[in-house]
Amino acid sequence: MVSETVEAEGHLIDSGNFQSILTTVVEHGSEYEILRFDVGRKNEEGSYLALKLTTSTPERLQDLLSRLSVFGCFVKGTPEAVLRPADMDGAAPDDFYSTTNHRTSVFLHGRWVAAGGQRMDAALVVDGDRVTCRKLRDIRKGDAIVCGMQGIRVSPDVQSRDRPSFGFMSNEVSSERRVETAVARIADMMARVKQAGGKIAFVAGPVVVHTGGAQYFCDLIRLGYVDVLLSGNALAVHDIEVALSGTSLGIDLSSGHPVEHGHRNHMRAINTVRRAGGIARAVASGVLTSGIMHACHTRGVPYILAGSIRDDGPLPETVMDLVAAQDAYAGALKDVEVVVMLSSMLHSIGVGNMLPSWVKVICVDINPAVVTKLSDRGSTQTVGIVTDVGLFLHQLAEKLRP
Repeated sequence: MVSETVEAEGHLIDSGNFQSILTTVVEHGSEYEILRFDVGRKNEEGSYLALKLTTSTPERLQDLLSRLSVFGCFVKGTPEAVLRPADMDGAAPDDFYSTTNHRTSVFLHGRWVAAGGQRMDAALVVDGDRVTCRKLRDIRKGDAIVCGMQGIRVSPDVQSRDRPSFGFMSNEVSSERRVETAVARIADMMARVKQAGGKIAFVAGPVVVHTGGAQYFCDLIRLGYVDVLLSGNALAVHDIEVALSGTSLGIDLSSGHPVEHGHRNHMRAINTVRRAGGIARAVASGVLTSGIMHACHTRGVPYILAGSIRDDGPLPETVMDLVAAQDAYAGALKDVEVVVMLSSMLHSIGVGNMLPSWVKVICVDINPAVVTKLSDRGSTQTVGIVTDVGLFLHQLAEKLRP
């Protein structure tokens, strides 16, 4: 049998982490002994836990430590982190530490060093006195990689009682909530973020166009509440189709009726933009005079269109190199405080994996499973609103208009 003592600090009871720590140990088939547990008695006071863990082998102990790290547990006595050099490009040593989306610090040279570029599913690379989260593909031979669980401290983001700005709903998903109430509170939060100089990103799927929400999204752009738009080829194509033909997927948005041969309109939209030399040139030349993409260009809002294997065209601005698109998304999300996701499951999950846990995330979808999947993949800070995206955007734009 092998043992190790771990510590944890913070709002252990409010967050449910105390219960989760003990449950994880038991479900792992290991044993624990509470050596010390000091409970914070005021809202600003955290709790402190010292726990002795006992398990059958060193390998199982490392596995348990890894499972407990997401709840803020770290090895008592703060030993220096173990660094091993990468022996090849694009891969780390077998026992590398795989990051979460929570704030992470590494104990180096007798002090805690906060990791930069926090995101889940990355390795920790040490360069002098700096620690950075880095994707495996970006590791280079000779990089110093943090391995094992020693000298690593994770600080889960906890919603304290005196910070109600984003605590208006739990991250359970329900279609029973009043959409108007949720929208009003989101609008208030967005207004305060912008007043403080913060950035808001939107992740949007083509449903925004199909549900008639494009005009309200354009209102948000004009009002200055969209700092960056992340999407795919389809949103741009169908937005441009509406601007040129008045149809989306061949359906007349004003009447709701299919248009004869309207299924071809999205291809004609792609062809028109390609002949113009791209979206930017189509706007500049007067070919494209309305819609989301037009509003982005006229208001200087950057957008990134990440391509997929199913894309028609694609439009010239669509990034078809997957790695380049991921890097562009990650760069655009730097310093963002709020991300609003609108009916785009794959793009939403992808963006969720890039975000640290302290970024506020609102996911709006008619399908509650989308929000559940996003949360299941680690983006537990997500608040879900189950409703029609067009209705949500209409109400949000109304609330944010001066």
